[in-house]
Amino acid sequence: MTSLANDLRIACQRVSRRVRFESSGELPPHQVSALSNLKHGSLTPGELAEVERVSAPSMTKTVNCLVDKGLVTRVDHPDDRRCKVLTLTDEGRAALTRIARARDDWMVHQLDGLSEDERRLLREATDLLNRVLAQ
Repeated sequence: MTSLANDLRIACQRVSRRVRFESSGELPPHQVSALSNLKHGSLTPGELAEVERVSAPSMTKTVNCLVDKGLVTRVDHPDDRRCKVLTLTDEGRAALTRIARARDDWMVHQLDGLSEDERRLLREATDLLNRVLAQ
């Protein structure tokens, strides 16, 4: 069982890394991740750093880049003027859509040479993985 767990973990990591790094050069993966976390609502830089599990100074650099690119707005917090609130802009949402499309297109290209049986097996494996991860 440990061997399967190890092999599966490594395969998932490799897929994730390749999709993030090879599918789109529009934004670095850490910026895409930050944008994705703002997709469902505004966060403070501290909250975003916590979700991303990075230091506050690291998140400040990421946020500054995203603000400079017009992908995120940064405004004063309504209850604490020492704090800022980050919100995804329309351009930020559009960038996420383009990146998701590029990642899907990259994956479709990777699956092109597979047989119907192999694709069916991957579908079943995907469903199983999603079920395992939902526990």
